[in-house]
Amino acid sequence: MRVVLLATPAEHAPRLARSLVEEGLAACVHVPAVGTSTYRWKGEVAVDEEVLMVLKCAADRVDALRDRALALHPYELPAFVVLAVDESATPASVLDWVAKG
Repeated sequence: MRVVLLATPAEHAPRLARSLVEEGLAACVHVPAVGTSTYRWKGEVAVDEEVLMVLKCAADRVDALRDRALALHPYELPAFVVLAVDESATPASVLDWVAKG
């Protein structure tokens, strides 16, 4: 199981989340409240409102999830951050649910 972090403009998050779940690439996408991101882009400091989406997926779907998420994403260079999960500390029922997508 993997957890993926992906920031996106708030207005794009619902469509992106639904597409990734409907296509069976993510078992779940959590879209929390809007926050502010401050970052350097093309030599300038930028400030934008974004949501940090939290996606749960099976390890064998990460590549397909990444490819599809980046294809649908509005940013030129979205950060797609993959975190490994300690499966020994995760309930087997959760691992099974995520594996089924």
